[in-house]
Amino acid sequence: MKIDKNIIKELTDYLNEFNLTEIEYTDKDTKIKVSKSNPTNSNQAVSVAIPTEEKAKAISGTEVKSPIIGTAYHSPEPGAKKFAEIGKKIKKGETVMIVEAMKTMNHVPSTADGIIKEICVEDGQPVEYGQTIIIVE
Repeated sequence: MKIDKNIIKELTDYLNEFNLTEIEYTDKDTKIKVSKSNPTNSNQAVSVAIPTEEKAKAISGTEVKSPIIGTAYHSPEPGAKKFAEIGKKIKKGETVMIVEAMKTMNHVPSTADGIIKEICVEDGQPVEYGQTIIIVE
């Protein structure tokens, strides 16, 4: 994989211009994250993390993504049966997880029929908008 240094330079410039501590850029199978440890000093070293292409290509099946930012829960309450488990058959529209945001429990439906291949987030883990939470095959 060839790294486009212009993108890294541009992201670094944005860090300094907008006084950010971190910025991320994603394009197809490339993800570049640039951060600095001290926002008041613009001469800090910048680190870049790029995941391998193998990891990006390893995803096969339908990704069910979080519709909002919040906290993911595998069951409706602590100790209750989980909505989704690896190997379980599910139907489109069936709840696979709950994402809590601002004290509101939002049920996340499956976007496809199939068998759950992978659960990508831990119970109680924060999730971002558009983050893959499960993979259905």
